[in-house]
Amino acid sequence: MRKLVLITAAASTTLAGAGVAAWAGTTSSPPKQPAETVAAAAGSIAWSPCPDNDKWQGAALKGLECGTIQVPLDYAHPNGKKISVAVSRAKATDTKHYAGIILLNRGGPGGRGRDLPQRFINPANGLPKAVSARYDWIGFDPRGVQATEPSMICDPSYAWPGHARADYVPANRAQEEAWKRKAKKYAADCGRKYGKYLPFINTKSVARDMDSIRAALGQRKMSYFGYSYGTYLGQVYASMFPTHVRRIVIDSVVNAKRAWYDTQLDQNAAFEVRMKIFFRWIAKYDSVYHLGKTEKAVERNYYKGRAKVKKAPLNGQLGPSEWDDFFVGTDGYRDYTWLAHAQELSDFVVKNDPKGLLSEFGPPDDAGQNQNAIYLATQCRDAAWPRDWAKWHKDYTRQYNQGLRALTWNNAWFNAPCAYWPVKGGPAPKVGAGKSLNSMLILQATLDAATPRPGAFAAHKAFPTSRLVEELGGVNHTIAFTPNKNACINALTAAYLDTGALPKSRKGVDATCKASPLPTPTTQAVSAQPSRPRALA
Repeated sequence: MRKLVLITAAASTTLAGAGVAAWAGTTSSPPKQPAETVAAAAGSIAWSPCPDNDKWQGAALKGLECGTIQVPLDYAHPNGKKISVAVSRAKATDTKHYAGIILLNRGGPGGRGRDLPQRFINPANGLPKAVSARYDWIGFDPRGVQATEPSMICDPSYAWPGHARADYVPANRAQEEAWKRKAKKYAADCGRKYGKYLPFINTKSVARDMDSIRAALGQRKMSYFGYSYGTYLGQVYASMFPTHVRRIVIDSVVNAKRAWYDTQLDQNAAFEVRMKIFFRWIAKYDSVYHLGKTEKAVERNYYKGRAKVKKAPLNGQLGPSEWDDFFVGTDGYRDYTWLAHAQELSDFVVKNDPKGLLSEFGPPDDAGQNQNAIYLATQCRDAAWPRDWAKWHKDYTRQYNQGLRALTWNNAWFNAPCAYWPVKGGPAPKVGAGKSLNSMLILQATLDAATPRPGAFAAHKAFPTSRLVEELGGVNHTIAFTPNKNACINALTAAYLDTGALPKSRKGVDATCKASPLPTPTTQAVSAQPSRPRALA
């Protein structure tokens, strides 16, 4: 997928160095599972206060407990090489009404996770304290991510060569070949550095890691909350370990039947629609932004700005590809950034003032580079990708020529290393569970571009004990307990986490909530620096 991780920003809903816990025998006896899905024996996790200034996440972990767990690199050989998975915890404070553990995933693949409990224990985000106090909230950095060892970074020049990159949109075959060479170089570098790990960086292995965490915490069952790519991880876990699930929420749903090459093509179409909604919103406030009174007029000015930075990259760094990352990589996901970015677009195009754009622009740091590597390592391994570039060229050229300009070639090069990945992908996990899965709550905004609407219906069909709630007219990617602040979505989700209560089953969609209103220029602007081109949560 392309942007399955949440962007890193103060307003975002999301989006390497820890010791190893003691390893002992199993602490619980879960119901029998097929042999290939059994979690390895897990020892208890030694918890201690998280550092106030973590190497990867700064002060974001303050107040939480941190620890590590050793898990097999290859679950087919549970006594073989181990890796260390970093975990965090916000302990339940209402032990009288204790509801167990709930694991969290923000998306990606490649999204960090140890800070995520903070979102759910802060009532300002919409989950009542009476509910959050009943759970142990467990965050974790999935294999390869940040504090989990080994953490991975491949060829940093692919994401950032130190200057504006070549235009994502190739003007000719020579430019396309140049991008292909870069993609091959990135894949080869990952193979050289992490060849023995790459076969085991995949969603099924992460699901097994989750079950090892469950066992290490002495729990027969666990709950789970996943955003974006985390919805795919949740579907895979629920399929592998249905009797280990107590409650599960998946928010902004990946279509498991389309993973992963076809997912990119779906996104290319959905993001074009999504950006046009953004342009139409700007046109409504032409008296403020002066970028045109119609969607088409605003779109022309948007691409006029892109052409300007292609001719003369700002500070030699912000060129047309960075332009795409900046706008599509934030405004195509959520409306929280529209006020700030519409003003910065206006300042640059109308007034030739780039200060706003430059104030938010920054090349990817180690965390961003790590996220890139795990995004690719996971998706390239999860499922089969075309190994013949001719198919990529045909599909992406066709979509671009059909007018899908916003994301198409950006998405091609973000995922292109999968055409040359050292380890072939697949077979893709099969998802689905019958009544052995207790329940599932599925949340979906109808106009989400990163995880288009059909994914929620596919999950609802695959898990017959689920309920599907749609946010009608919603444009944001991830909708529960986020700055979206949809009281209806939050209330339904809180009720499920509290008592297991679900909407009444109906044909198709089980319940709906009206979307929160779009921002207006009279509301406070929220600025968000995009993480390097990414994909879900």
